[in-house]
Amino acid sequence: MGIHLSIRMLSKLLVLSLFHLVVANFVDSLQQLSCHAEESSALLQFKESFIITDKFASKVSSWKPAGGGNSSCCSWDGVECDEMTGHVIGLNLNSSYLYGSFDSNSSLFSLVHLQRLILSHNNFNHSQIPSSIRNFPGLTHLDLSWSFFSGQVPSEVSHLSKLTYLDLCCNVIENGDPSNPQRLLKLQPSDMRSLVQNLTSLETLSLSFINIFSIIPVFLTNLSFLTSLTLRKCDLFGEFPVKIFSLQNLEVLSARYNQDLTGYLPEFNRSSPLVLLKVGFTSFFGTIPSSIEKLNSLQELDVAQCNFSNSSVPSALGNLRQLTYLDISASRFGGPIPDSLANLTQLTVFRVSTSSLTGPIPSWLGNFTKLVYLDFAYNHLSGSIPSSFSNLINLEILYLHTNNLSGVVDFQMFEKQQNLYQLQLGYNNFEFVAESNIMNATVQQFTIVGLGSCNLKEVPYFLRNQTMLERLDISVNPIHGELPNWLWNISKETLVFLDISKNLISGEFPAVFPWVNLVCLRLEVNNFHGRLPIPPPSLLEYGATNNNFTGEISPLLCNMSSLRYLDLSKNNLSGMLPQCLGNFSDSLILLLLGSNSFHGMMPQSYNKRSSLRMIDVSHNQFQGQLPKSLANCVMLEYLVLSNNQFSDVFPIWLGTLPELKLLAMRHNRFNDVIGQSRTNVDFPKLRILDLSFNNFTGEIPPLFPDITVNKSTYMYAGVGYDINGFFVGRSVDYSITLAIKGLDLYYSKVREGFAAIDISNNKFEGKIPKFIGNLKELRSLNISSNILTGSIPSSLGNLRNLESLDLSQNKLSGQIPQQLTKLTFLGNFDVSYNNLTGPIPQGTQLTSLNSTSYEGNPGLCGDPLPKCGNHEAPQPPPSTEEDSDSGSARTLEIDLKFCLAGIGSGFVVGVVLADVAITRRQELFLKIVGMVRLMIWKR
Repeated sequence: MGIHLSIRMLSKLLVLSLFHLVVANFVDSLQQLSCHAEESSALLQFKESFIITDKFASKVSSWKPAGGGNSSCCSWDGVECDEMTGHVIGLNLNSSYLYGSFDSNSSLFSLVHLQRLILSHNNFNHSQIPSSIRNFPGLTHLDLSWSFFSGQVPSEVSHLSKLTYLDLCCNVIENGDPSNPQRLLKLQPSDMRSLVQNLTSLETLSLSFINIFSIIPVFLTNLSFLTSLTLRKCDLFGEFPVKIFSLQNLEVLSARYNQDLTGYLPEFNRSSPLVLLKVGFTSFFGTIPSSIEKLNSLQELDVAQCNFSNSSVPSALGNLRQLTYLDISASRFGGPIPDSLANLTQLTVFRVSTSSLTGPIPSWLGNFTKLVYLDFAYNHLSGSIPSSFSNLINLEILYLHTNNLSGVVDFQMFEKQQNLYQLQLGYNNFEFVAESNIMNATVQQFTIVGLGSCNLKEVPYFLRNQTMLERLDISVNPIHGELPNWLWNISKETLVFLDISKNLISGEFPAVFPWVNLVCLRLEVNNFHGRLPIPPPSLLEYGATNNNFTGEISPLLCNMSSLRYLDLSKNNLSGMLPQCLGNFSDSLILLLLGSNSFHGMMPQSYNKRSSLRMIDVSHNQFQGQLPKSLANCVMLEYLVLSNNQFSDVFPIWLGTLPELKLLAMRHNRFNDVIGQSRTNVDFPKLRILDLSFNNFTGEIPPLFPDITVNKSTYMYAGVGYDINGFFVGRSVDYSITLAIKGLDLYYSKVREGFAAIDISNNKFEGKIPKFIGNLKELRSLNISSNILTGSIPSSLGNLRNLESLDLSQNKLSGQIPQQLTKLTFLGNFDVSYNNLTGPIPQGTQLTSLNSTSYEGNPGLCGDPLPKCGNHEAPQPPPSTEEDSDSGSARTLEIDLKFCLAGIGSGFVVGVVLADVAITRRQELFLKIVGMVRLMIWKR
């Protein structure tokens, strides 16, 4: 028996040994097959064609040639081989720090057995995606995202019929705005159609941040295997195919930031597997259906800034208990935050900003202990910050600014939020408690603090320990006295945005500016004095208007070569301007230097790459001629040279500027005859021209086009740029001072539809040109105090939008044309001190004006002047209209009952029109409106 046992054991040992031998031989043979020499060589050549920017972190660092260590390419990082054939079938070089060009001749394309290719998060230096991608007919996974590919996506991609995973997302250049980076890739609409038509096995399709500019092909609804579809910021338009929502496997759908993409949310059912739904910043319309509550798997929902018609936050959203991300901002929701949302305790991101929410912030928000990001900014919320906020221990970002919140704010309420790094409470009605020992020991480090318009009387003391601040806003507060010395030591390396404008702060800035990476500096409307501080070269926006800075502008300003916005107006600065301000014109957009004491010549050199849109050097002592290189500023819209000592002929060459809308040159020494327009494109967009108080002679030239524009918007110039996703740019409204009835009226905003000409107080002669009657958009015309002769053209009656007309102090003769009675919006009319004769047209607002509008014309008569003796004033002709039923004419009876009641110094006019034909009623109504406007204007 013992012998039999030994034989059995020996047999088992023999079988086991044979098994190990077979396995070892198999492994040896597999290792011999695991790497084909030509494929290993191709991979090494591919590696050598790039610069490895981090050799320690790159996967290709492990790749060694034969005899140099591990020579089997199948064992290299990122390389996958077929176990049977040894061919390379997978290459994953995600984040391998590759830098360089990638073209169709790359050795990589000899790996014809490749099935998976992942090259994401590298830098291929704006290479095109090689058309040789067709060499991989068996490819199932292709990921070229975040790798700086550019140009057209080749049509060969649509030939890879076995693809199940395609990601071309995010080949962009970051410009500070995460929602709108510079996109590098383009996809022809025809290629987009071919792609979704041919790749029927796709499960994941990501084309975000590719410029497609197409409708969404209906073939997309046939991709029955699709689980993830992301089309963010692709310039898609037309209607979103609603059947996409019904794809039975679709879990991820994102079409954000396609503002011309329309569509609607369907009725949902419980079979939908959607986990993520983001259609924010599109033109989706209709309503958010209550059936959205059936999406049991939904975790992320973004419908921000759409055109949904729900008037209040849909209570059905409260049944999506698994939501972790909810953004319903800027979607017209009003009313209180519904209590049904109290169920969303899994939320980490909750955004309902830029809406019309009212009522208090609900205390149940304190139960959202997973909350990381809370944004209720730009609403009408009232009440105080709930004490339950102290439970939000994971909170990192809190935006409550621009509401009607009130109550006492003690910074200790944020003591438990040790992860809080962005805090915006500004533009509310908070009262902040004194800070003696608050947050001055172990304080959390913020990157953003927004406390603008918070009734602060001093700079918050907890800022003293901040070393990581990027944005600090304490503007529009009653902070007075000098800034504390410790402020110059905070966050020296990180601060990029500082707004301390609109306070009562005094004192001087240090000689050496402390914040070396500052991008935006706003000091406006304070009492700073001394030398103007010179910030670091990184600065893009510099606002210092309305202070008491003195002295000259330092030449060190020339180091800020990227400056886009410079406003030094309304100070006591003097001296000559540095010539470099002209050299900045390729970056500078707004240059505002008005109301100082600068003298000498303007900077002479403006290059052809100029970005200048707005120049204001008014109220200084500039002399000499205008630099003709201003003609290079082809984007210039606003040029104000008023109240200086310029001595030059009219700069007719400015007429070549295609965007110039406003040109003001009043109170200077410009002279001589203005040349006639040389072409039909001179001053093509000019809307406001002020040449008053100069020495121009000759006839009035035709410099003014008649154009139609959007009348509801205001003229402005903007500097739009963002830092870490936050807008720090600036828009400045165009303003103008016009002489109306002898008074200088300041317009702080000017609508695009406003058009005005002021050429008063010159030496223009000859007749009023008839072309002025064609400028139908004119709101104000002042040609007073010249030596014009002849009669008032009847064509001025065509200026139906005219609100102010001043022809005074000329040598005009003849009668006031009856056609001027058509100017029903006229609030100011002055023809005094001319040689006009005859009766004033009666029955219109012209007779309601003060007699001073007509004085100095001995031959004029009729209301409001003395009666005209035997000459009866002309009356408006009777109006007739054919009866629509009988076709016979009938006399119209008008019963006007005027009820005048004084309110202060104004009047209310009530009018009843009886038995008046419709067209006649409209005409009379316009006249009455004109009279009412006149009375209100007189107030």
